[in-house]
Amino acid sequence: MPDAENGHISSISVNSPRTDLLSSDPMDRTKAPPLFQGDADTENTVVVCGAGGFIGGHLVADLLRQGFSEVRAVDIKPPNQWFQKFPQADNRSLDLREKDNCYGALENADHVYNLAADMGGMGFIENNKALCMLSVTINTHLLMAARDNDVDRYFYSSSACVYNQELQDTADVEPLSEEDAYPALAEDGYGWEKLFSERMCRHFREDFDITTRVARYHNVYGPFGTYDGGREKAPAALTRKAIAAKLSDSDDIVIWGDGTQTRSFMYIDDCVKGTQKIMHSGITEPINLGSDELVTINELVDEIEAAVEVDLDREYDLTKPQGVDGRNSDNTKIQQELGWEPPTALRDGMEVTAEWIEQQMRTHREAETTSRFAASR
Repeated sequence: MPDAENGHISSISVNSPRTDLLSSDPMDRTKAPPLFQGDADTENTVVVCGAGGFIGGHLVADLLRQGFSEVRAVDIKPPNQWFQKFPQADNRSLDLREKDNCYGALENADHVYNLAADMGGMGFIENNKALCMLSVTINTHLLMAARDNDVDRYFYSSSACVYNQELQDTADVEPLSEEDAYPALAEDGYGWEKLFSERMCRHFREDFDITTRVARYHNVYGPFGTYDGGREKAPAALTRKAIAAKLSDSDDIVIWGDGTQTRSFMYIDDCVKGTQKIMHSGITEPINLGSDELVTINELVDEIEAAVEVDLDREYDLTKPQGVDGRNSDNTKIQQELGWEPPTALRDGMEVTAEWIEQQMRTHREAETTSRFAASR
């Protein structure tokens, strides 16, 4: 179904990834038409927390494309380690676990997007539960700063990891609806922090009249993100492995688990657009933001092999973390509330993602440099 917001984009299918957003020049990426074209006051000061990360960098780019006059980009990493950095933004390196830094970051802010967290793929969150839990200080201090600085709207990025794990013990999983977070049995560490922070947003809305919005992200992937170093998620990690095999003339790929686990994966453009749709909506309760295209990990590898143009022998490592057996997004509520859901097919998104990762890996291979912070600066 055509999307009126993006219908003007020339020669690009409305459900295909936007290739005009992939330039190596950050300035070019901010001159393209925006993904979100809703009713937003571009005179507002917008703060993106976690702006040096994958989703945060794409969000900053889209806010700049819309013409916001004041976009404040905040991240704990030094700017030379951000995945995307834009000279038009007010770029600040701050540790938002510290209360004073949160108050400084939100001074005179109108809208706040909190994407900041210490997190990564399954390997990271399984082995760093305390670090993941400590992200609760970020959201807590930001909410306090938002209250005291009279912030108009506050968005919190939650996760499908909040859902009751007993509902995810089979690969043939029923899509998870928003009500399935309770009775609570979230993923240990990361999931519990997200669920608690959702409740904080709710009570600050109820007690202090802050307009809070919460989206539960389901497995976001795409270009300009991490694909190595230990924090990467499955699509990027498996794509890196496939490209590494291709570049080294190998035929092997190692998959964590037995390959039958099921997931859905949302392309980054859909995440950025959906995030802003939810921010500017009247949706007060946490809502799913994810694709409902359920695939096995083996099927994900099929798509990656097609995109990379390889045919690999698969080895399954059952000793590695693999998460729940099945997880999918029930998009009934977002369809009802917004008349929209993430439209990008996994095959289309993986083609663009694989091409970008391969370009990065070839560049770093030729230069004999690390790809730990693989992004065009």
